[in-house]
Amino acid sequence: MKNPRIYLDYNATAPLLPAAREAMLDALSLPGNPSSVHSEGRKARARVDDARRKVAGLVNASPENVIFTSGATEAASTLLSPRYRMGRSEITIGHLYFSAVEHPCITSGGRFPAGGITQIDVDHQGRVDLGDLASLLEKHDSASGMPMVSVMLANNETGVIQPVTEVSELVKGVGGLLVVDAVQAAGRIPIDMQTLGADFIFLSSHKMGGPKGAGAFIAQGEIMMPAPLITGGGQEKGHRSGTENPAALAGFGAAAQTAKDGMDMMQHVSRLRDRMEDGARMAVPDAVIYGGEAQRLPNTSFFSLPGFKAETAQIAFDLEGVALSAGSACSSGKIGPSHVLQAMGMDADQGALRASLGAATTEDEIDRFVSILKRIAEKRTLAV
Repeated sequence: MKNPRIYLDYNATAPLLPAAREAMLDALSLPGNPSSVHSEGRKARARVDDARRKVAGLVNASPENVIFTSGATEAASTLLSPRYRMGRSEITIGHLYFSAVEHPCITSGGRFPAGGITQIDVDHQGRVDLGDLASLLEKHDSASGMPMVSVMLANNETGVIQPVTEVSELVKGVGGLLVVDAVQAAGRIPIDMQTLGADFIFLSSHKMGGPKGAGAFIAQGEIMMPAPLITGGGQEKGHRSGTENPAALAGFGAAAQTAKDGMDMMQHVSRLRDRMEDGARMAVPDAVIYGGEAQRLPNTSFFSLPGFKAETAQIAFDLEGVALSAGSACSSGKIGPSHVLQAMGMDADQGALRASLGAATTEDEIDRFVSILKRIAEKRTLAV
């Protein structure tokens, strides 16, 4: 009997959780529009509000500060804006600074002009260079407006966790705004909006076992908010117009609740990741694991096999029944040099493979993966 496939691509998308599926099916039976005042509408609104409470609970935020979007990219595009409002007053953000290892939804600059963005250096482990950030903020032209800094809590390729608290201290020291991409971190490490030091974070439903097409940005408070990206009927308190999707948001909320309740499972996932990397080092002594000296997400391993291009290895793994990524899966299937490896000063020509685990990953799958890795590595000389 053929072995079942091994899914090690949770950072691309986590399989839909049973609780999320159940919540979505229940919400799909509701005919009402969440903005309608009749009974049917109120029932749909109740599903949206329940999801808002659960998403807020995952990161210890206030539900009223959760703004739902179609996903993390929309949330990022909304937040990365030179125009904010404080009450009736308009606030100008003069410049955007982001780390060199950010997701493309950040490095694209959002709504800032091309001349209004600057990249922050990282070290060889992919961590923000705090000295470079401090220097950039010191040189910031305050007459142009406030500085905004965007840093991910955990990298989507390496899993390396950024020193967000230290970044926050530097940003607050110059009166700036801090936006944190918490997409990969949510549900894998504890996140507390009250202590993180971020003004805004944003999340994605499908990274934690909810449906695709749902996300949120979460504010520390309601005093300062970005100009809306989508205007219209004034849903989400006017911060994101468009009829909410109760089914998708119900699934998002259920996934957030499951992630919060199951956070202890990440210790088991971390042990499996370490078992995988130990086995990989024994099976392929020259394998390179990136970010291994830094604090990482418990589920992520980013590695390369010298002499074997990542896309070739990815195909070989797929043929062997293993699903993993050659870097990020958020570029419409495009494969190219990893900007993360380049920023870390590594040789990015061959690329790297990302294995990302979840709560459903088993020891048997890890052991089978290591055996497959060894077989594939032995074929490298044929692939050069």
